[in-house]
Amino acid sequence: MEAPAAAPAAAPVLEPFQHSQALSLGVELELQLVNTHDYDLAPYSDEMLRLMAKMPLPGAVVPEMTSSMIEVSTGVCHSSAEVLGQLTQMRDALVRCADKLNIACVGGGTHPFQQWHEQRIYDRPRFRQLSELYGYLSKQFTIFGQHVHIGCPDADSALLMLHRMSRYIPHFIALSASSPYVQGQDTQFDSARLNSVFAFPMSGRAPYTLSWDEFGKFFAKTTRTGVVKSMKDFYWDIRPKPEYGTIEIRVFDTPLTIERAAALAGFVQALGSWFLTEQPFTPQEDDYMVYTYNRFQACRFGLEAVYVEPESGEHLPLREHILRTMDKVEPHARQLGAGAAIEQLRASADRGANDARWLRETHARERLLAEVVRQAAERFRGRGAR
Repeated sequence: MEAPAAAPAAAPVLEPFQHSQALSLGVELELQLVNTHDYDLAPYSDEMLRLMAKMPLPGAVVPEMTSSMIEVSTGVCHSSAEVLGQLTQMRDALVRCADKLNIACVGGGTHPFQQWHEQRIYDRPRFRQLSELYGYLSKQFTIFGQHVHIGCPDADSALLMLHRMSRYIPHFIALSASSPYVQGQDTQFDSARLNSVFAFPMSGRAPYTLSWDEFGKFFAKTTRTGVVKSMKDFYWDIRPKPEYGTIEIRVFDTPLTIERAAALAGFVQALGSWFLTEQPFTPQEDDYMVYTYNRFQACRFGLEAVYVEPESGEHLPLREHILRTMDKVEPHARQLGAGAAIEQLRASADRGANDARWLRETHARERLLAEVVRQAAERFRGRGAR
């Protein structure tokens, strides 16, 4: 007698969008672990996780794709000052643990001279599956980003927020860019990290849907093909996170300092407040006609990029558009306690100074990438200029 045929696997279901407080924040930082001999990447994530587990922390510490990476995340925060407070506690704990192991933690979107083929995939089922699926791309994914979650009043508001934020993706890239070097070479990009992300088939932008019902239909279509099994399979620049009631912005390089990471979260929160309070514009699908060009410009040229305004088609320096945007959101930033964060980023944009520029200037002075990493490790500790 033949065994009965196995029942077909149930199609994945899009989970309901959970409640969160509007404009609440959460920040994740992927960080480099380097040895203190030649400042190359060091596979010490297991040892770091064991030491960090003994410390009371406000958020979480988890492994990442390869074993020279570690990710820290805050709990739910309500201001950029609270983000900075939690990141400071976590940074200080990381530094203490790293010192015990004679290694260092470093920010930055790429390690300047690591060789991807030397990296080890962290031993977790999901990471092993991704390695089997994506081959060498998985090891090339030894790159380091900051993700910012922002709470939304409801699911439809989240999608509207997502598509409004999409106009400011170039601003986020240019202000956070910290990955000019890859495998010992100056790539001539301020953010070379994102070139590795774009290699994945589910990267890019989210589909243009403005209702959760519509998004659910899209999710059902993509999961029916078997290409996608859950929301985790989308590597979009911004994606909804229904389990948290947030949208997650994923294009930031990890900054060299936690102060800049918190300031970027404050900028996102101020933008979100402007959107919710003033409803300044309604996004259109046609906005995305210039999206890829604007994103490329910001990756390649950072704060010196050209920005194409989606509605008017006007071409102007991205720095100028960043400063205009900051003028618009400044009252909201002040109300949220993010005034200092906006001023920090405004001064940076005004000078054309991001972390990519700092890395290049340090290399021009020192002529040795290992010394650049050493000084970047000092900055992460809070000892260098911000």
